[in-house]
Amino acid sequence: MFCDLHTHSIFSDGTYTPEELIDVAINIGLSAIALTDHNTVDGLPNFISASVGKNIDIVLGTEFSVDYDGKELHMLALFIKPQYFSQITELMNAVIIRKEQSYIDLIDALSSVGINLDYNEIKSLTPSGKINRAHIASAMMQKGYVSSIIEAFQTYLSKTGGYYKEAERINVWEMLNFINSIGAVSVLAHPFLNLREDELISFLTKAKEFRLAGMECYYPLYDDLTTEKSLKIADRFNILPSGGSDFHGLRKPDINLGVGKGNLKIPYEWFLALKEKSN
Repeated sequence: MFCDLHTHSIFSDGTYTPEELIDVAINIGLSAIALTDHNTVDGLPNFISASVGKNIDIVLGTEFSVDYDGKELHMLALFIKPQYFSQITELMNAVIIRKEQSYIDLIDALSSVGINLDYNEIKSLTPSGKINRAHIASAMMQKGYVSSIIEAFQTYLSKTGGYYKEAERINVWEMLNFINSIGAVSVLAHPFLNLREDELISFLTKAKEFRLAGMECYYPLYDDLTTEKSLKIADRFNILPSGGSDFHGLRKPDINLGVGKGNLKIPYEWFLALKEKSN
């Protein structure tokens, strides 16, 4: 029995609907699946409805972008209760406004070098009405400015390219307090994409004081050595292991639901252990 505790839908930057995620998860034999769209819970009501009467456990979640000493970290909140959806949306509204302005500024900056994009046009093509750099990258590719989404991120849309300036994010300690306050379960997503090992050790030393519950140890971009290292660090700090494909559908065509690049098998027992942490 296996699960996938990190996926995205059309309500952030994925290409599958919540309903499609449920159907595919069942078809490939998953026992549990989490929906963790970026900084939003808008897709979770559909996710709940799609699971009714179906033989699969669902996890209501989201993936928050947070700040840690000037670095961007991603913090999953899992096992969110529906009565807190409006509270999460209210918290994110100010963040969304800042992020939207950063993308408007990015498109303006790109126009100065002959890359002409229409912000409202890009926004109108997203079901949620929210965009991010992945949507901008898709528009650049469709208009022939780049040959792939990867090329867009490695050049014009990179954080060091000079065109994109990140919006201010919520502090990680504030976010952990918030996740705890609503009885959800906090899981640090793909830490080795954002932190060196010494930085991760320093972060976890303090994060334990804020009741961090888990850390992703299985991730499609990890090699065997990184996975083994992650498991040892989670055990050292007595936090629960987690894992997920970070599935985005066609935006990451080499990443498949449940199995990532074919190297993932996330035990259903991990889902059960994390669920016990919710209250």
